[in-house]
Amino acid sequence: MKELLEYIVKSLVANEDAVLVSEIEENDETVYHITVDPDDMGRVIGRGGKVASSIRAIVKSISSRQHKKVFVKFGE
Repeated sequence: MKELLEYIVKSLVANEDAVLVSEIEENDETVYHITVDPDDMGRVIGRGGKVASSIRAIVKSISSRQHKKVFVKFGE
């Protein structure tokens, strides 16, 4: 899942080297923190949060098949 998120986010941003996806597992939940260059944050979130919502929808559909709770957070 982490590799998928890295691939999606890197395809959206201008500065691919600044993309950092960290994974934190607690109990039965997994949280992915996505950090990008401040200039690219608008590209990742999108107008009205539509891009971020789409990324979350993809992750949710994959995680539901694996019966896991997964959350995606953007920013610091």
